[in-house]
Amino acid sequence: MKQVITATILLTLSLATEAQAQVKAKADAGPAVRYLVAFPNAVHHEARVTATFSGVPSGQVLHVRMARSSPGRYSLHEFAKNVYYVVATNGSNQPLSLNRPDPYGWDVKPGVDGTVVFNYTLYGDRTDGTYAGIDQQHAHLNMPATLCYATGLEGRPAEVKFDLPAGWQVATQLRASADKTTYTAPNLQYLMDSPVSLGAQQVRTWPEGDQTIELAVLYQGPVAEVDAYAKKVQQVVKEEKSIFGELPTYDFGRYTFLADYLPQATGDGMEHRNSTSVTSPRSLHNEEAARNLGTVAHEFFHAWNVERLRPRDLEPFDFQRANMSDALWFAEGFTQYYGRLALRRAKLIEDEEFLGDIGRWVNLRQNSPGARFASPIDMSRQAAFMDAASSIDPLNSGNTYLSYYDQGAGIALVLDLQLRQNYRTTLDKFMQAMWQQYGKKQAGYAPANPYTVKDLQRVLGEVSKDTVFANRFFRQYVYGHEQPRFSESLLGAGLALVPARTPGVALTHQVAFDEAGRCVVAYNTQVGSGLYIAGIDRGDQLVTLDGKDLKSPADLDGVLRKHSPNDVVFVKVRTRGGAEKTTQLILSEDPNVQVKPVEAVEKMVYSPSQKALREAWLASQVAN
Repeated sequence: MKQVITATILLTLSLATEAQAQVKAKADAGPAVRYLVAFPNAVHHEARVTATFSGVPSGQVLHVRMARSSPGRYSLHEFAKNVYYVVATNGSNQPLSLNRPDPYGWDVKPGVDGTVVFNYTLYGDRTDGTYAGIDQQHAHLNMPATLCYATGLEGRPAEVKFDLPAGWQVATQLRASADKTTYTAPNLQYLMDSPVSLGAQQVRTWPEGDQTIELAVLYQGPVAEVDAYAKKVQQVVKEEKSIFGELPTYDFGRYTFLADYLPQATGDGMEHRNSTSVTSPRSLHNEEAARNLGTVAHEFFHAWNVERLRPRDLEPFDFQRANMSDALWFAEGFTQYYGRLALRRAKLIEDEEFLGDIGRWVNLRQNSPGARFASPIDMSRQAAFMDAASSIDPLNSGNTYLSYYDQGAGIALVLDLQLRQNYRTTLDKFMQAMWQQYGKKQAGYAPANPYTVKDLQRVLGEVSKDTVFANRFFRQYVYGHEQPRFSESLLGAGLALVPARTPGVALTHQVAFDEAGRCVVAYNTQVGSGLYIAGIDRGDQLVTLDGKDLKSPADLDGVLRKHSPNDVVFVKVRTRGGAEKTTQLILSEDPNVQVKPVEAVEKMVYSPSQKALREAWLASQVAN
């Protein structure tokens, strides 16, 4: 009874908070917040930003903030650290006093004109989806890392004008004005979810139904490579559209891939409501283009799953704290699964590569000590510490954590195959049902009906027509931490898990030889491994193994070749504290497996039912 009362109170508080936010947003309607972004010192990675807040009551302190977190990320990034040379004036350019109450913002009291003009220099030299990258060639701007905002004015529209160097163009999901240098957003949530790429754009556009898809590329290679790449992106768009049966209705009829493929970029992808930011130092030539395409496939799937089909605990996004969700195993993990499956269905990757993806998901889950004790919901909650979060102290993540990307992808794989084998339906049908009930309807540039984990469970019961199955699946694999039945599920599609059985590989993966020729344990040893059982951990040196001095990788390989998996040998260890000891070490075998078609495995038979299921699962869903 206490739990019911507590849940009722929490729901009431949540609804009250939501209602207050809606009222507040309406009350915030006023003059647009205007920004000017210029690049007088781009060579040294600086931009000059001017934010103008008008219509502020005289004498009322304006709280100007930099975001601490960013949509699509779940940890803190403290963007104020790259802001300096701050000056505030009124509308007549007369100085206003500034106070800095905390590291994240400034307090300023407007004059009688009710205007605060807030100027600062922004430093940015990381071209990726989270930060700002600025140089003479381009600027790639994530808005939370770039623009300040004022609390209490979040519901106001925003106007951003770019003072562009010669030859630069703007690519963004923001709405363009006639002069193509000024762009608008309806409110702060939309503004902060709208990255901008500035530079000499190569733009390819094409219609998809009654909407427009745009690929805006910064790239130094041949134009022909951009043309070929754009055709592959079109295939991804069509294949993923077929999974849901339709595109989302983009707010301004257009979706934009902001692609910065420059040597100074960092490999990354970040989803947004009507665009995605994809960055990479790789070229668009052959294999490198294929790797870039994997990020495109993942991020475009987010246009449905997480941007519109959105967890309730992420809506609305709070820019001043780490945003925790119970559903990242679905929001990110199912997206990981479908990004790879869509590439295979479109024949943009070969079977061997896709089976390698499956093998990775299986091995990570089967060999993760943390996943044996913590559920996918627990792993989702760790995102605040793992999702590009920065810390200088070592973590024991090898024993406590499994990425919700990989764990969720493994759950999606097993669920898809079980639905196909036992319930005459598919995970595609489940995604379509979730889309229709929780994603398709939008209001005010936001999901009208974000979902909970309980909603996912209920819809699975509807799609499978078996609530007992849905309840059991969630109890075991979502709320619980049981290992999914990979072998049984994959066998229904004519795929087998074959042990790698490589002697000693578990050991070679955990040690490294330094410049002095010492064999040192490089990582926290994993629970259950031979090193862990022997009481050996990171920083310890293996001096001798089975009587052989270890001075080079060849020495280690020579010892391991003489032994079989699970042999026990003596090892002399010098701990990182300087003490020496001799103990026994189990030469653990490689615990990993490979995923192979049964027709390629001796004494296994590929049945007609397995063939039919595999072909239906991997076939393109795009209507001819």
